[in-house]
Amino acid sequence: MATSATSDQLLVIIDSAARQMDGESVRIAKDVLSAGAATKLCLPEGPEEFARALGRRGSRRPVLIGDDRALVRAVTLLHRRRELAGCALSVVPVGETALAESLGVPAGTVAAARAVLDGAVRRLDLLVDDSDGVVLGALGIPPAPVREPVAAAEPVGVSAGRPWLRTTYRSLVRTLAVSRPARLPAIPSPGPARLRVEVDGETVVDLDQPVEAISVVPGSGGLFTVEVRPLSVDAEATALLVSGRTVTVAGADFRYRADAAVSGPVRRRTWTAREGAWGLTLPDGHA
Repeated sequence: MATSATSDQLLVIIDSAARQMDGESVRIAKDVLSAGAATKLCLPEGPEEFARALGRRGSRRPVLIGDDRALVRAVTLLHRRRELAGCALSVVPVGETALAESLGVPAGTVAAARAVLDGAVRRLDLLVDDSDGVVLGALGIPPAPVREPVAAAEPVGVSAGRPWLRTTYRSLVRTLAVSRPARLPAIPSPGPARLRVEVDGETVVDLDQPVEAISVVPGSGGLFTVEVRPLSVDAEATALLVSGRTVTVAGADFRYRADAAVSGPVRRRTWTAREGAWGLTLPDGHA
């Protein structure tokens, strides 16, 4: 369900990592937002200032300029304050943005900023675990390797007097970096594990069957799809697919990747789906 996101009062929170990583994209986002609405800028220097700024938003609509980690941080703060139902978020992605893009946020700075001004709020499902953590997108056990950021020097003459060329160059670098093969995994693969997986109270796989991987991805209607890949010695194992609202994983110590972060080790964790738990501004008409 989508509702209008129109508001002439915006609180634009610019994450410190975004300012350091791509100041040009931040400047462009500020210019587009300021041209279309009354904006109050906030430049928090750390998590505490970030939380304080979000908590003091008043009647202003919060707009985040930052990466996936900043988006997850904002949703987590609002969830733990029990304010998600009454506060829709808007985001202009800068930095690592795979999560935001998977949720429907435009990749380009100008397009994302225009969506903030002209888009509509869609209610999205959320996974909440038994430690009050949240998952906006996908959950994976064990954690999948992540790509290591690769810094690239700008060619001589790109910056001098030609900011539009610098922006184009940086966009090209980011595009090429997405297709660059990963150099080193963030966490060594732990190999098969003996874990019990239960979906809505029913056992999908037990401790006597080693598993290679477990993933949980959003489905529809408040349901999530759980995929379990059992270990197979002679041939590729057939994945087990189950849909449900509650997923419990227990057994040997395991780590998991939830959105942009790795957590654990833990011996047991339960995730529960909450339908339409949070609002995100997306381009009008986004399915």
